Amino acid sequence: MLERRKVEVRSERSARKEPFSDSDAQELLGRVRHVIVCRGQRSTKILADQATLADLRGPTGHYRAPMILKGGTLLVGFNAQALDELL
Repeated sequence: MLERRKVEVRSERSARKEPFSDSDAQELLGRVRHVIVCRGQRSTKILADQATLADLRGPTGHYRAPMILKGGTLLVGFNAQALDELL
């Protein structure tokens, strides 16, 4: 989807090779104004200062992937419609 839209990826991080820590996630939340959390077909937009680390985690307890940062918005998890709207 990103290639088709010709979106430039500035940095990429493998969740398996370099897992996200709580401090990484907290730092990321501090850089954004809004967070869009995707769970299957559902997506929820919340203010970053109201988001918790639990909001960014999946059912296994690990942080959801992908995490896409664009401007002041962080998209967490995958939902094609939410990603399309963000881009």
